[in-house]
Amino acid sequence: MLLDTISIRVTTEFPSLQAVVICTSVSLIFGLAIAGIYMFRNKYSRSLAVTLVLLPAIVQIIIMLVNGNIGVGIAVAGAFSLVRFRSLPGTAREIGALFFAMAVGFVIGLGYIFYAFVFLLFVGGASLLLTRFSFGEDSGIRFLKIKIPENLDYEGLFDDVFAKYARSCKLETVKTTNMGSLFELTYAVHLNSTYMSKAFIDELRCRNGNLNITLSRNRDGEEL
Repeated sequence: MLLDTISIRVTTEFPSLQAVVICTSVSLIFGLAIAGIYMFRNKYSRSLAVTLVLLPAIVQIIIMLVNGNIGVGIAVAGAFSLVRFRSLPGTAREIGALFFAMAVGFVIGLGYIFYAFVFLLFVGGASLLLTRFSFGEDSGIRFLKIKIPENLDYEGLFDDVFAKYARSCKLETVKTTNMGSLFELTYAVHLNSTYMSKAFIDELRCRNGNLNITLSRNRDGEEL
């Protein structure tokens, strides 16, 4: 069988041109599938989508050309993967998609195209199902950053507002800012309803002198 021939050539001797062309073509096709899975009901950048298409082929050719030395292949592929993580902080989903693409490229590089296809079906199908049924949907937890003047006592300052709009609230961090003239408070807040966020912020503004208030889905103020 063709797949068996590719596997033998990849793992026991320098890969033939035919094996390289077939594996690279399959890697690009699988990369397109991975990019499509990632883009399903998800916000994405063009650069990440292109990366997901190309990454399996890049990893695959590295694994094939190191001629079966898996340790060297992993080290080189890992060095390539660091480019994304060192340039921009990625979300958990982005990192998962990148590792998914790398794993598929790694398996194809070893010549096991059929197993890469099975892996793509199972993991890709699981990802689509989890997305389709909104697994891990927003639980209502928000991270609230409030700036207040240094002369205000932040202990209990917003307790009545939190009791009105939130099921629970926990003060995470307190730090000084603006040369020590302001405090920045970070709370983890479980809101009763996300539709009440405007009224919630309006009441907080009345307490902190209309200074900056940030209500976000994570600690960095970025969307999950």
